[in-house]
Amino acid sequence: MKGLIDSGCVGTVDWIGAVRNRSDSLCSDSLESVDLVFEGMACDDHHGLTRPACTRVDNLYAQGTEIRNVRQLSIVSTEDVAEIAELIGLDQLAPHFFGANFVLRGIPHFTLIPPSSRLQFSRGATLTVDLENLPCHLPAREIAAANLGDGRGFKSAATRRRGVLAWVEREGQVRCGDSVKLFVPSQPSWPFMKSITC
Repeated sequence: MKGLIDSGCVGTVDWIGAVRNRSDSLCSDSLESVDLVFEGMACDDHHGLTRPACTRVDNLYAQGTEIRNVRQLSIVSTEDVAEIAELIGLDQLAPHFFGANFVLRGIPHFTLIPPSSRLQFSRGATLTVDLENLPCHLPAREIAAANLGDGRGFKSAATRRRGVLAWVEREGQVRCGDSVKLFVPSQPSWPFMKSITC
C-alpha cells in the first residue's frame, strides 16, 4: 500500500506571487514563473529552511525558538478567494491581498485538503502541505488600505477558505498555466480525537 494516493484532482496554476518584505506589506507581487528551492522561493520573505516560532505554535515553543520552516509558501484557490470576496461584499478580490504565493483552480474544497498532502506540478516541483492557513486580520488591513471597504468580516469569511501552508519537498520551476496534481495520505482520520477533552 502506498502512503500517498492520487486523488484524481488536477488543478491549474492561475497566479504566482512573492511577498517581498512582510514588515512593509503582506501583499505579494505577481510573477509569471518561479524557481522553487528547498528553502522555498528565494524572492519571498518567508523563505528559509528554518524560522523563528510564532504565536501559532506557542503551545509548543517559546516565541523566537528556531524551528523547521513548514510555512514557506501560502496557497489559496481561485474558488475560495471568489467566495471570500462575495461574503465581504466585493465583486472580486485580488490574491495579492492574501500574501499568496500560488492561486490554484480546480481542486474542490482546497483549504480542507489533509495535512501531508502533496501538490505535484507538471514540471516536477512538489510541495508538502503543512496545515490550513488560519485567517488573521492582516489581509483586512491591506483591503482597507486599497479603499475596498474597511476589511471587516474578512476573518470570518476566510475561515475554512484561507488556503494552506506548504514547504518544498522537490525543487523545480512553476509557471502560470501549469497543471498540479493532488496526492492525499492513505492514513485514515485519527478516531480518538472525539474522545479528547481539554
